[in-house]
Amino acid sequence: MKWRNVAIVAAIILPLLVLLAVSFRFDPRAVPSVLAGRPAPACDLRTLEGEATSLAALRGKPVVLNFWSTWCVPCVAEHALLQQAARSWGSRVQFVGVVYQDEPEAARTYLARHGSAYLQVLDDGSRCAIDFGVAGVPETFFIDAAGVVTHKQVGPVDAGLLRRHLAPLGAGGPP
Repeated sequence: MKWRNVAIVAAIILPLLVLLAVSFRFDPRAVPSVLAGRPAPACDLRTLEGEATSLAALRGKPVVLNFWSTWCVPCVAEHALLQQAARSWGSRVQFVGVVYQDEPEAARTYLARHGSAYLQVLDDGSRCAIDFGVAGVPETFFIDAAGVVTHKQVGPVDAGLLRRHLAPLGAGGPP
């Protein structure tokens, strides 16, 4: 009777362990975005100053849409690079920071201390993040001038990645 119970438990647990081991081979960041090649969701947002804006209002030039939070260590690490990139690309690319599940006052304080070279918006109720399928921060979306998502980056961006994904959008390289 004891061996029978052991066999039953082993028959249940062994397949679960195999499934778990196999799933460790996959990088969740490698999962492509379902939005790639599709129009970006039409998010209604508001600036940190309370003014209404939307992603649709940004059509006409490429957009780098970065979801970030003050409590996110990789977000803090990429902040200086995104500021520099926004200054370098100037009016050819619209950079937008979306404050993700954070307090507006915390974002204002952080940006006052560390600078803000591009538009920062609040996402009330995380509706825009949900529409984009954001699972955590940082996540960055590259959107062409027509409003179509061309790439999703999970994790921090670097200068090479910005160049690779902005050049095909007609933004060229930074001056």
